[in-house]
Amino acid sequence: MEELSNREKVILRCIIEEYVNSANPVGSRFLSKNAKLDLSPASIRNVMSDLEELNFLTHNHTSGGRVPTDKGYRYFVNELMDIEPLVQNEQEILSTQLKDTDQIKDEIYKEVSKILGKLSKEISIVSQPYLSQGIFEKIELINLSSTKLLVVVSIQAGLVRTLLFDIDSGISRDRIERITVILNEKLSGLSLNEIRSTFKERVKDLQHESKEIIKVFIDSIDKIFNEEREGMTLYFGGTAEILSQPEFVDRENYRNIIELTDEKNIVVHVLNNMPADESGISISIGSENQDEKLKNFSVVSSEYNIGNVKGRIALIGPKRMNYSKMVSMLEFTSKIITEKH
Repeated sequence: MEELSNREKVILRCIIEEYVNSANPVGSRFLSKNAKLDLSPASIRNVMSDLEELNFLTHNHTSGGRVPTDKGYRYFVNELMDIEPLVQNEQEILSTQLKDTDQIKDEIYKEVSKILGKLSKEISIVSQPYLSQGIFEKIELINLSSTKLLVVVSIQAGLVRTLLFDIDSGISRDRIERITVILNEKLSGLSLNEIRSTFKERVKDLQHESKEIIKVFIDSIDKIFNEEREGMTLYFGGTAEILSQPEFVDRENYRNIIELTDEKNIVVHVLNNMPADESGISISIGSENQDEKLKNFSVVSSEYNIGNVKGRIALIGPKRMNYSKMVSMLEFTSKIITEKH
């Protein structure tokens, strides 16, 4: 990407920050009066024309003002943006509403998505952790009836997966307890991914004495020890709040954002393919998004950690979003989720 002069950087930054605040194209006369640039409108117009030639700005024919292009936003995010810290009130809203330690863990993710949506006025998304990265702690097999077996997999980060299976009748409680002890010995300290890929080999000496139970595991190995990322649980918030933004006067934008909340696989694919920087933040702007429904939107995403297990939170909104504030909001929220566990 081209290197800009200091004057070009200052004017590009002023235009983007004003456009983010007002949603109106920004003209040279406005900048001359309000941006304290100590430049004449003519000088500002010349710089704006240069930036337009370089495809950092564009304009529509109904206004003399300019608006940022995807390239302009990208330059701003990479080179010009300062992270805007959350105000005390926003920190308190996020902290106090999530401090209830008795909350069921699934409810935490749902609550985070609601609060983020309200504060950001964007679509907020929170994924459950990617359990397959977790380190196995223990497994419990509980025969609820003669034909129902409950499998409880605990992970070192404090996360639990429970699954119910149909089994042949006649398996004694003693045999189930014995298999539980052996499985815990064989699988201790492995990641769920390692277990999934090597399980058959690790339990081959057990198949002669507990064929029915081992068959349940082998037939359902992905279900027990690996989440399907296409089927991961996502929580959405902000679908009402985002519609207050001026971009949604356009019915096409309105329809696309509503369809996105219904088509979870698109969102999962986007989140799984966004490269994160060293702080765990990812930003994808407009045409950088592969899916056509996201061409008028940006996605800002952050990772959170629960032990060695990761999950994602993200915001989807107009390209005119306040990137510096959204990054700060996601970083703060990621910290809260991590500390809460």
